[in-house]
Amino acid sequence: MGVVWVTSSVCGPVFGGMMAEHLHWSLIFWINVPLALGAAALTHIYLKRIPRHDRRHKLDVLGAGLMMASCIPIMLALTWGGTQLPWLSAPILGLIALSAVLAFLFGWRLTIAEEPFLPLAVLNNPVMRMGTASASLAMGTSIGLTIVVPMYFEVAHKLSATESGIALIPLAMTTPGSLLSGQAMMYWKHYKRAPVIGLVFALIALAFLVWRPDMPLLYSIVLMSVVATAVGLVYPITTVSIQNAMPNYQVGIAMGALNFFRSLVSAFIVAVLGAILLAGLGFTVSRGGPALSVIESVSAAGPNAGLVFRWVFLASFVFLALSLLFLLLMEERPLRTSVHPADPPAEPPPAR
Repeated sequence: MGVVWVTSSVCGPVFGGMMAEHLHWSLIFWINVPLALGAAALTHIYLKRIPRHDRRHKLDVLGAGLMMASCIPIMLALTWGGTQLPWLSAPILGLIALSAVLAFLFGWRLTIAEEPFLPLAVLNNPVMRMGTASASLAMGTSIGLTIVVPMYFEVAHKLSATESGIALIPLAMTTPGSLLSGQAMMYWKHYKRAPVIGLVFALIALAFLVWRPDMPLLYSIVLMSVVATAVGLVYPITTVSIQNAMPNYQVGIAMGALNFFRSLVSAFIVAVLGAILLAGLGFTVSRGGPALSVIESVSAAGPNAGLVFRWVFLASFVFLALSLLFLLLMEERPLRTSVHPADPPAEPPPAR
């Protein structure tokens, strides 16, 4: 896993920058098609060999449909708001209202379903709630900066798209933090100390970027690497803590919910950082190719153009501070030292 993550973190920004500069921006999406097909083939060939220990379930298709349906309008609102439509326009407000109604129906479904799509016991677990909130905010901040910082490099430091992709590598490299966090869980009784210390240093790094967004390029890259390492420290601690706090038969559900909320919060944070950036630059552009004119226009505005990113870094500081808060609130339970077979819930005796 670490090798794959390191490889993609190093190669992804560089190849993405080269494609955007010399080919077409849409290729960064098309290139994932053959990769996804390869992953699907490997999944079909190898994962089907895993032994199965089946017990009868009743799939909550309606609950799954309501959850998916509630996410689609809010994702559209976050994508279109501030770029193709004003945030307070009727379509955007309507999408947000529709998402809220569907989310309410999804919550109601969870209370009445015989075997709900997302069991309330999972959501009611305090470690699950706090760990998911911390991990989601940390990942969202990392992804948001990964999307916005290349423009920062191009505007504030006059780098090309390819050069900004190379400069982005330290921010995309969360693997060192993940490895350090894994070691902390092995040898430290109070394993939360590692990500807590890391997030404190990350907040200090962001504070420097808020103070001097026009600092030299090398200093900016070093501070970005501090943020990336801190975010990497959060991932394993929150994931293992949630796995440790859940009954074995609910670990899969908890991990699925964790990944879902991380993706949803990341989309929200990306939208917030993008809205702040576009408002600061004074542009409202559509997605895709026309955004290049923003970089060119603002780059010609002079050396002070990069100061608008101060507010992006400030918002990132707030999100990461909330991640630290939820991490501190997450209960630090002793980790299990052995793995037992998943015990399904006891079934009632047959009626006589």
